[in-house]
Amino acid sequence: MEPEKKVEVEDPEKKKKKEEKAREKELKKMKALEKAAKRQEQEQKPSNASKKSERKNVKRADDENPEDYIDPETPSGQRKYMSRQMAKQYSPRAVEKSWYEWWEKSGFFVADANSSKPSFVIVLPPPNVTGALHIGHALTAAIEDTIIRWRRMSGYNALWVPGMDHAGIATQVVVEKKIMRERHLTRHDLGRERFISEVWDWKNKYGGTILQQLRRLGASLDWSRESFTMDERRSKAVTEAFVRLYKQGLIYRDLRLVNWDCVLLTAISDIEVDYIDIKERTLLKVPGYDKPVEFGILTKFAYPMEGNLGDIVVATTRIETMLGDTAIAIHPDDERYRQFHGKFAIHPFNGRKLPIICDAILVDPTFGTGAVKITPAHDPNDFEVGKRHSLEFINIFTDDGKINTNGGSEFVGMPRFKAREAVAEALQKKGLYRGSENNEMRLGVCSRSNDVVEPMIKPQWYVRCNDLAKEALHAVMDEDNKKIEIIPKQYSADWKRWLENIRDWCISRQLWWGHQIPAWYVTLEDDILKEFGAYSDHWVVARSEEEAQEEASRKYNGQKFHLSRDPDVLDTWFSSGLFPLSVLGWPDDTEDLKAFYPTSVLETGHDILFFWVARMVMLGMKLGGDVPFRKVYLHPMIRDAHGRKMSKSLGNVVDPIEVINGISLEGLHKRLEEGNLDPKELAIAKEGQKKDFPNGIEECGADALRFALVSYTAQSDKINLDIQRVVGYRQWCNKLWNAVRFAMSKLGDDYTPPANLTSSVLPFSCQWILSMLNKTISKAVKSLESYEFSHATTAVYSWWQYQLCDVFIEVIKPYFAGNNPNFASERRFAQDTLWFCLDIGLRLLHPFMPFVTEELWQRLPSPREFKKAESIMTCNYPTAVECWNNEVVENAMDLVESVVKSLRSLANERRDRRPAFVLCRTQVVGEIINSHQLEIVTLANLSSLTVINENDAVPSGYAVSVVNENLSVYIELQGTISGEAELGKIKKKMDEFKKQKERLEKTINASGYREKVPPHIQQDNDAKLASLLQELLSLEEAAGHIESQARQ
Repeated sequence: MEPEKKVEVEDPEKKKKKEEKAREKELKKMKALEKAAKRQEQEQKPSNASKKSERKNVKRADDENPEDYIDPETPSGQRKYMSRQMAKQYSPRAVEKSWYEWWEKSGFFVADANSSKPSFVIVLPPPNVTGALHIGHALTAAIEDTIIRWRRMSGYNALWVPGMDHAGIATQVVVEKKIMRERHLTRHDLGRERFISEVWDWKNKYGGTILQQLRRLGASLDWSRESFTMDERRSKAVTEAFVRLYKQGLIYRDLRLVNWDCVLLTAISDIEVDYIDIKERTLLKVPGYDKPVEFGILTKFAYPMEGNLGDIVVATTRIETMLGDTAIAIHPDDERYRQFHGKFAIHPFNGRKLPIICDAILVDPTFGTGAVKITPAHDPNDFEVGKRHSLEFINIFTDDGKINTNGGSEFVGMPRFKAREAVAEALQKKGLYRGSENNEMRLGVCSRSNDVVEPMIKPQWYVRCNDLAKEALHAVMDEDNKKIEIIPKQYSADWKRWLENIRDWCISRQLWWGHQIPAWYVTLEDDILKEFGAYSDHWVVARSEEEAQEEASRKYNGQKFHLSRDPDVLDTWFSSGLFPLSVLGWPDDTEDLKAFYPTSVLETGHDILFFWVARMVMLGMKLGGDVPFRKVYLHPMIRDAHGRKMSKSLGNVVDPIEVINGISLEGLHKRLEEGNLDPKELAIAKEGQKKDFPNGIEECGADALRFALVSYTAQSDKINLDIQRVVGYRQWCNKLWNAVRFAMSKLGDDYTPPANLTSSVLPFSCQWILSMLNKTISKAVKSLESYEFSHATTAVYSWWQYQLCDVFIEVIKPYFAGNNPNFASERRFAQDTLWFCLDIGLRLLHPFMPFVTEELWQRLPSPREFKKAESIMTCNYPTAVECWNNEVVENAMDLVESVVKSLRSLANERRDRRPAFVLCRTQVVGEIINSHQLEIVTLANLSSLTVINENDAVPSGYAVSVVNENLSVYIELQGTISGEAELGKIKKKMDEFKKQKERLEKTINASGYREKVPPHIQQDNDAKLASLLQELLSLEEAAGHIESQARQ
């Protein structure tokens, strides 16, 4: 049985004001207990020495030098210069200064490829070079640094590789906007070579801000191995991968539909498409249009049939695409249109004959009119219909979204959404318009440009994924030969679903910034068509132009030709998919590759399980000969405290650096104003900030933010981040600080800890705290090994908060009250135990909170027998000491804590010291309570404690509580509290508990309860019922006691 917890471990900070009051209460309690213990000791044995000590302390307080509490300035990269005296309060700004620069300069983060230690490797998901640290990055860094610091301290050759992604679209957009803003030029004005030079200049000057911010979080990355997806080594890997996959028949070029962005003029990946759910007619702003554009409308119009057979009505949400229609599909069994089988409709604007085709796959005869217009070049479903029926594919849009010559002279040059209105008007004039109605739909919008995505048919490069996907699927799902474990397990189902339904991967992008595709188009002198790409079989793929020249010469032996390199670049996900290989030196057979591949774990968000993780596995297995990692840990997505997605327009975006450093409400508003929100959105966002952060965000520090984020990982697939929880952990850091300050004051300047500690000779409380520490070590290590990070933080937090600070530090205070010779050995044992607890406890906590643990650990004295490690991060992670385990002592302390809890409850948490009695109904319980009277008196803040048995008279004028069937406690009623008033309170409580008991019993006794209700809920209900019965028993005894006293 573990000690009763006053607050939920998962959420220790119940909002700022309550927490502050609790802290004040705790400080008062500590001061009162210390004074009380001193007073009690003086009453027992007056000591001149202690009086002199008190006078000396008063004098010392008067002589305090404020400079002694301030850290001197530390030169960059040197070990931190700490103040002579510990500051009286924890300050994250002061504590977290200077340590990181020293860690990095000392080489503590660097892994050795030639080490004999077992390796443990994590590759940091490469953030975009344009990015600033957001809360998702902070979660990634907090989890990964926790893992890597723990493994490093556990004897592994731990490598955490940093890197950045060149972020093709995002970076190009940023630089294009910059040169337009500063010089009013487009990239086309500059030309490709000069533009790329501009991007590199921008990258070198501004890119990589996020890597500096990761240092502020304490991320112990091996910066000597820092990579960039477009540096020389990574570019070599990308080229090699493309060439090898092409030669193996896994990369090919084809004409297919893609997601086209008419603003960025490129194909974009599925992950770059955001979807807006539209319920009805809705006006939306679209880039390049002065007026909002109408969506959420289903428009009906008629096609006249050839031969005066009447007309056929179709419906569409994109009426402008009818300019590219090449057929009308019906269901073969639809009797309404049987007379149209094999017939043709006539296009009203160009006279094109549109065959009426039967397609049972596409057409639902119960939806709409049962007739579907087919535009194979501009709709994914129609594209497949076009292939099935060998239809003509007519593209009607230019790359920038205007109607081209295929759309007809009446509409040519019109932007697509203006053409939407023009086509509707033209149909009305021809009498073919049949009205419109609201239509629920999903609209795809580019996350980068906010442009409405247009399906366009384009020649692109593709990776053939079927065989690669099968291998990746088996790597996770084959129980007999599992190569990768996905954590949490439920995401294995997503893995299976995606890979079983995979489509070939479009890897080309019409950008300039990125890895230019290593493919050259060969124009032969004898070719009739001279346009670039006119012949699909005229391509050569090579590592360089020289190699391409040789390849073309072999392929077209004796023919004259000209080479033109494909101007397109590769999808950013292609290079990031190679990252676990390329950061270790592949394709070269480097020492790093031999020592560190496959890596140990990939930690990332579950939203990119397919877009990135699956592609890394496919490429890693094919090119690296093995899976790129053995485990995949998927962290939850972060939402705000109300469960909403973080959005600039809501004003709920949390910047981790602002949480670390603190920021005023005005500062939050200013950040919004510097963005690109329109006035209405800005007002809504500011109101949101005012509601959520009325006083801004308090300075929390990196340690508190990290600990909070890691502790949140139990929250399924989403984290509802409440900043007040982070504030609570920052206040908890103050608790740690004060615990060490207290310890240092009790250890003294001349204290030297022993090399080891024999538990059996220690006082009861020392044996207990070491036994509980052992359990905590085991829980923490087991939780870390199983990637249950929140369980690890709970275990460590609980030990520090509820066992070390709330119990042990309180219970040993009498040993240090004065210089009582009766407590001489206990005092020394308590000092030794305290030192071991702090040393081990700080090492246990270090992976989660690196800064404060380093600072506090550096202040601890070290044993004379061995040299102290340079840093806490180079120490061993704690392991359980078997001889410290003591179930007997733990059970006895459980009983002591139960008594203390009941006494505190009776006292209503008032701090005035009162006498108390404990009624023990068995000899064994009596012996335990008698043996630990000092602990009970200290923890319950009693003036005295008397142990009685059932033969002794029950004291009068006392309130009573039943601890269990063997124990009852009594505490003196004081002040104006009358027995009658106390009895009224008790009876009111009894009525409440009886109602709760009746409701619970009704639930438990309901028909089918034992069969239908999950076992863990049944156990919880049984425990609640047992607790209610115990409370009622206690209240009944208390009421009976007061009534009997009243009758006397």
